Amino acid sequence: MASEIISTTPDCEIVTSRIVNASKDIVYKAWTDPNHLKNWWGPAGFTNTFNEFDLRVGGKWSFIMHGPDKGNYANECEFIKIDKPNLIAWKRHSKPLFQVVATFDEVSSNKTKVVFKMLFNSAEECNKLKPFVIDKNEENMDRLENELIKMIA
Repeated sequence: MASEIISTTPDCEIVTSRIVNASKDIVYKAWTDPNHLKNWWGPAGFTNTFNEFDLRVGGKWSFIMHGPDKGNYANECEFIKIDKPNLIAWKRHSKPLFQVVATFDEVSSNKTKVVFKMLFNSAEECNKLKPFVIDKNEENMDRLENELIKMIA
């Protein structure tokens, strides 16, 4: 059975948001179609190998992120909430442990606000990653925007 999204306080969250130049449906597709997601997921210079992408509550997302430094980072995730085209959430089963909630809000017909939240069980866990991931999440959003440009073209 899938887990619920955990309740957190601001000190247990890392939040990145951006308004992108694409419709909500296209943004949702960029996050949920593995043929697009693999092109932009992760910080600058990373590539991905997706082993499994089963987009349903309780479904698995298993992938390896290949870092520009030649490191390989295995990720095991489970989808815990899907509300097309408004929200997608997953729980990581590989360390570091946290949940992700991504929401998509229509600003206008061709602009969407993306809010990417990383939710942690404790402020301590959150603060361990915060110094590293804030800039990396911005790089991830830059890559999303580049993928959206290709999708719209």
